[in-house]
Amino acid sequence: MPKLLCRCSEVLSFSEIPCSIAWRIISDVAFEKFSGQVDAEEIYLATEKVLRCPRCGRLWVFWGPDNRPQEYVPADAGSG
Repeated sequence: MPKLLCRCSEVLSFSEIPCSIAWRIISDVAFEKFSGQVDAEEIYLATEKVLRCPRCGRLWVFWGPDNRPQEYVPADAGSG
């Protein structure tokens, strides 16, 4: 995955494994489709990727397959 330049000028990337700034999220609806014993990889594939900027706290969520991130700014982020 290419690097992402956060609005605060921090360079974000998934390149580090495990990645300290990468998170995965899953909706309740998607999670409820799993029951009993499941393969962790199946759950992983049902999640959305998120990067959290260590400098300003912005979240960059990669919704769906298009891989274009949506920015979410903490209320106290200021103009950072």
